[in-house]
This record gives sequence, structure tokens and C-alpha cells, in this order.
Amino acid sequence: MLAGSAALARPHAALAQQRWTIGLLDAGAGNNFSDPFTKKLAALGYADGKNIKIERRQAQGNVALLKEFADEFVRQKVNVIVTVGTPAGFAARDATKTIPIVLGANADPVGVGLVASFARPGGNVTGNSLMAPELSGKRLDVLRTLKPGITRFAILWDSSNPGMAARVKETEVAADSSHVLLHTVGPRNAEELDAAFADLLKQQPDALLVTTEAFTRRYMSRILDFANGNKIPALYEDSAFVEAGGLMSYGPSYRAVFETAAVFVDKILKGAKPADLPIEQPTKFELVMNLKTARAIGLEVPATLLALTDRTVD
Repeated sequence: MLAGSAALARPHAALAQQRWTIGLLDAGAGNNFSDPFTKKLAALGYADGKNIKIERRQAQGNVALLKEFADEFVRQKVNVIVTVGTPAGFAARDATKTIPIVLGANADPVGVGLVASFARPGGNVTGNSLMAPELSGKRLDVLRTLKPGITRFAILWDSSNPGMAARVKETEVAADSSHVLLHTVGPRNAEELDAAFADLLKQQPDALLVTTEAFTRRYMSRILDFANGNKIPALYEDSAFVEAGGLMSYGPSYRAVFETAAVFVDKILKGAKPADLPIEQPTKFELVMNLKTARAIGLEVPATLLALTDRTVD
């Protein structure tokens, strides 16, 4: 009980000392998270190495490492744990019921049971949700605008990630309402990814949707090589895939999401309780297009779609 009480009191004690330790627990490889997060913290008055110390742990898509890293943060008695990815959120929550946890990027924290509700998350967990039900339909619309007449879609996701189940379900509903066929492939490891590629070639979808999570980030280059090499128009959820050579992305601005995570940390270090901080949902979305890739796979991007594009890569 003494350890738990100390952990609960830590943000208030640290406030007087102006020295905090923040643990970053990333299920992936740190892609596009640390920079906007630390810059926003700096804007809020926190400097790594001065009044804060940031401990970074990245599982590189190896979910088994997350428990080890989370337990390490608890032993270090960090003031706040910030997680990226649903598996990281579970690992942190299972490791501690007292240290505040901020979900830096989480697909569906309410649906998977990480928090009680959006308005009153309860417990020691709060942060961001990437759930936006209308996104699945919009992603399908973007692909149909890019290539009118396509009717067969596929979605590639990690079926071992509980946070993505709702995303896939939403996509299935959107496809059904649009009267298009949707094929799902859910590889969980490198071997299953090879099988998924073979399945996709057999199915010959007109377009491919790829979720953003630790697994797809880990095998980003292989997924990009497959889609581009087979000239399959692919839509990703994160612009990092487009910057690496993917065709296009549509989804929340991850920069804005990670900046919001920094705001949560600031509020908690100043004494706010996670249970009282409502879960935030994305409000800023962006469509990013790689024109070089479009040319390489033989696609002419319609002017109507270019007009809607927030940013292009060439």
C-alpha cells in the first residue's frame, strides 16, 4: 500500500521539485511520435534533461517486450506513462493501477475496455482515441474517387490487435452500405504476412486498405513493396507510409494527436487526475498523396481528388 500511495502522490511532490520522469511505451518503432510530443512539451515549458527526463522504450512490434518495459517503468517510479498502440496501453494498465497513464494513440480504448467511457474514463488511464466511425466510409470514398468503378476492396490488419477489431467492423459496414465487396486479411507474424500477400494476389482486389499499428509499421517496407510492386492502389491511415513511398493516406493528423498527449501530461503533472480527464477524439484529419508513386503504378490522380489533398509528396 505504501508503494501505491507514493505513486499516487508523486506528481504533486514532483511539482514542487520541478523534476519529473515520463515513460514512453511504444508498441512500434517510435515512428513520428517523439518529435511532435517533445516539441509540444517544450512549448508547455518542459525540457528533456532539465525539468523532465524522458525514458523511451520501443517494442519494435514485439508485443512480448511491452510487459517487461511497463514493469521497468513501475520499478523506476516514473510520474507518467505515455503509450502508443492498444497493446502498449494494456501492458501499462496491467503493470500499475496508480501511476497515471496517457494513451498517446489508441484505436478504441472504450471498446476494448481500457477505460470506462469517453467522458469519465475512470481509474488511472486517459488520453486519445483514434476512433472516428465516419472515417471508414470516407476512406472507401477516397479510393473510389481515385479510381472510379472499383468494387472489390481488401483490408490488411493485425488480427491479434484487439483495438483494430472495431476498425475492421466499421469498414465492413461501410463496404456493405456502399455495395462493394470487402476481403479481410489479418496476419499476425511474418509468415502469415507472406500468406496474406498470396491471398491478396489470388483475390485480386481493386484497392487495398492498410491499418496503422505496430505490426504494419514493423513490416512497412514489405507492405509498400507488395502494394506498389503489384500496382495495387493502397490507402494507409498514417502519412508516414506515404512519406516512405506509399500511395496515399487519410486519417487523423498524428502530429495533432501526439501534441494532445503532451497536453494530457502537462495537466497530470500539474495535479489533474486521469479519471477526471475525458478521452479526446481526433478533430483534425488529412489526406496525403504521393504523386511519384501514383505515376509509378500507372494512376492519374483526378483533379477533384487533388483539390481535396492536404499535402503531396513527390
